[in-house]
Amino acid sequence: MTTHENGLDAERLQRLVDTIQADVERERYDGAVVVVARGGRIALHEAIGFADRAQGRAARTDDVFLLYSVTKTLTSVAVLQKVDRGELSLTTPVAEVLPEFGVRGKQRVTVAQLLCHMGGLPADLPPIAPDQLTNLEAVARAVSDQSLSARPGSVVSYSPIGAHAVLAEVVRRLDGGARPFRDVLAQDVFGPLGMKETSLGLRADLAARRVPIVVRDRNPGLFPAQVLEGMSLLIGEDSEIPAGGAFSTAHDLYRWAEALRRGGELDGARILSPGLLDYAAQNHTGDLSNDIFDGMREARGWEPFPGYIGLGFFLRGEGLFPTYFGQTTSPRTFGGLGAGSTMFWIDPDRDLVFVCLTAGLLEESRNLDRMQQLSDLVVSSVVD
Repeated sequence: MTTHENGLDAERLQRLVDTIQADVERERYDGAVVVVARGGRIALHEAIGFADRAQGRAARTDDVFLLYSVTKTLTSVAVLQKVDRGELSLTTPVAEVLPEFGVRGKQRVTVAQLLCHMGGLPADLPPIAPDQLTNLEAVARAVSDQSLSARPGSVVSYSPIGAHAVLAEVVRRLDGGARPFRDVLAQDVFGPLGMKETSLGLRADLAARRVPIVVRDRNPGLFPAQVLEGMSLLIGEDSEIPAGGAFSTAHDLYRWAEALRRGGELDGARILSPGLLDYAAQNHTGDLSNDIFDGMREARGWEPFPGYIGLGFFLRGEGLFPTYFGQTTSPRTFGGLGAGSTMFWIDPDRDLVFVCLTAGLLEESRNLDRMQQLSDLVVSSVVD
């Protein structure tokens, strides 16, 4: 048995790679790039299978992936930075910054409620032309004009697009409106953390390494396959979808996760205070279920389980139920998830980080099965 200096068993860690490789050979999905690190030291950074199976393009560690809803964690931290600086409070009604939002029952919806998907907004896409979904101001206006679908604070209704578009517009307004939100992220978040290969929208210098979006499992799920694949055509360099339009590499996403593991700081650059980050990574949805998973739970015969959502992050929480982050991660584990394909988490009790970016999207409940299995394999490699 070979054990890394950071207490990870190399043979057990290889099971993670072997499991992905076996799935790729069965054509369950196409490939993956993974990073496993503990205590700030990378034990595994490997590309497996294909970035583009149809073209025979092998996966590489510097492949660029659309992050889908992992993007929400980036946007959420930009919001929390405004709280850290005293420009905003978690209890601030959104309408105080965006007066046009304060109509049709949304007058008292707070920043915190949008961050944890309890603002009562509709779960559907905003009523806007598809080619306008990349226009932040247009989406924020459309969401502002919508009526509530539930009383704020009463249910967890996951907002795929709307909530984080509004939150990003809050940041932009507080910033004075001079910078596009993509520049806010680039200059206030990515730049300080040395995330040189991450952008909101597909930056031109990253385009050649982009992993094409292919839905490998086309069974009906949370999002229609054609909608997910359509993101390839929709997102360009100037596109701004703060809820799901960022691109990154596995190593850059590791730097993101590592900064969060370290309490909001990396290589001397602090993007968030430890106290606020700790509060954001706690459960803010109680025992409530996440309504977006209702159909998936019924289809799979799963009993309802808590959503466990913080202020911009998903959490492992406590209990035995299906979970992307694995059954054996600690209850305080937190991170981000992207539709059928992407994930990262931090287990603060073990100082453990896992990043998994995949090619060939799966139906969401099958993606949950996969990520749960891979997460548990990562934890099983911890022997010291």
